[in-house]
Amino acid sequence: MSQYFDLFRLPDRFDVDEAQLTQHYRTLAAQCHPDKFAAANAFEQKQAMMLAATVNEAYRVLKSPIDRAAYLLREHGIDADAPEHTAFAPEFLMQQMEWREALDDGRGDADALTALKNEIAAAQDSLHQQLGAAFAAGQHDAAAVLVRQGRFLNKLQQEIQAALP
Repeated sequence: MSQYFDLFRLPDRFDVDEAQLTQHYRTLAAQCHPDKFAAANAFEQKQAMMLAATVNEAYRVLKSPIDRAAYLLREHGIDADAPEHTAFAPEFLMQQMEWREALDDGRGDADALTALKNEIAAAQDSLHQQLGAAFAAGQHDAAAVLVRQGRFLNKLQQEIQAALP
């Protein structure tokens, strides 16, 4: 098992119980909050701060499907975010171009941007399901490709959000 999954007492797999993840996070965050160690010595205060930072980072990673997938892949020796992995299938490249064009054309048009945002959200949901299936089948190379596609979708979603009035 991996450190982040161990910390939250979850099985190290892509599909996680988000309610359980959040519940464990709240418990851990309360236990190691630096304010609880205000009267402790400097060493214990530093330890509490380090543990709180680890808990927060672990929660951030495990809560995000794409970050969780990339973390699991690293546990299998695959760095999906390595710079040498920038190639996409032609179909995905074409879809990227269409989405980028829709974003550019939709600037200033809240309805068009909202429609694009919903389309990207549906693509993200589909991609997360594909990731779950890839991990369940032990297809780590396929999962790595999906992580890279998911990174693009996440970035595009942020750009759409920033463009919304």
